Amino acid sequence: MENPRSYRFSFVLLALALLLSCLLNISSGSVSIPFADVISSLLGKNAQLATWDYIIWDYRMPKAFTSILVGGGLSLSGLLMQTLFRNPLAGPFVLGISSGASLGAALLLMGTSMLAGFTSFSFIGDVSLAIAASIGSFLVLAVVMIVAQRVKDTMALLIIGLMFGSITSAIVSILAYFSSAESLQRFIFWSFGSVGNLSTDQLLLLAAIVVIGILLSIVSIKSLNAFLLGENYARSLGVSLKKSRLTIIIATGLLAGGITAFAGPIAFVGLAVPHLTRQIFDTMEHKILIPAVMLYGGILMLLCDTLAQLPNSASVLPINAITSLVGAPVVIWLLVRKRKMMF
Repeated sequence: MENPRSYRFSFVLLALALLLSCLLNISSGSVSIPFADVISSLLGKNAQLATWDYIIWDYRMPKAFTSILVGGGLSLSGLLMQTLFRNPLAGPFVLGISSGASLGAALLLMGTSMLAGFTSFSFIGDVSLAIAASIGSFLVLAVVMIVAQRVKDTMALLIIGLMFGSITSAIVSILAYFSSAESLQRFIFWSFGSVGNLSTDQLLLLAAIVVIGILLSIVSIKSLNAFLLGENYARSLGVSLKKSRLTIIIATGLLAGGITAFAGPIAFVGLAVPHLTRQIFDTMEHKILIPAVMLYGGILMLLCDTLAQLPNSASVLPINAITSLVGAPVVIWLLVRKRKMMF
């Protein structure tokens, strides 16, 4: 077993990169704020303008914190799925988990009128949206796992996961066709993806969901390491396959479903960040990979959100598009340079 202390310097560099990415993200936006004033405000001193302090603490700090939670949570969920299925193409989006979360959100936003009064309260509505998305992602993944007991070919399982994604997308399309213009518009803007405009209650709820997912992942470190060498090896180590699978499923469902509920279906991050981490850290030890992928995911989301903010403009590009446009070429370059994919 590798010692995490041997990667201490790498983790220090990642932590510094996360801090710098966070400061850059807070400094960017429709209102240009000097970097020195950002530092002063964060250290408890007043910026040159009082409005800058308000923008930093009431809008940009929560948005940066949301980016870290979203990037870290999605990256961790992708790592869990790739390890569980021992397949580099596995991820929340590929196996239909994010599609299931989108279906749950669509059913709540466009498919129901009974809950209209219930969702009129912001915090209760946010809770119901998170629950709906989490249930949708959990149900889809549970069905995939049931099928996995019968299908031994991992490629066939991936195709089945894609089919589940197609089914959920078809149902969402039908709901969109019959929904009102207001409900449809709300769902479309949600599907663009965004890490901004979350209230304090929303942010706290999202943080709680991500923390629970992290704790469940930490509990599963031994099982995750064993799964890499096959189920027979895991069983020989005394790992309860049924219990371990259920724990990993719940962790992934909470992370992918909760994050999708609040930030929308953000592509690429859950699939690619684990590969980026393995290319640089060159290890399969999950005691190292779990914090590493979360740091990389947070950095990636902060940088993508910074790029999505058009300078001196109130417009913000969809974060879902930026993550793929920026991240995919990086993964292609790394794989071509390394000429292999670790797994």
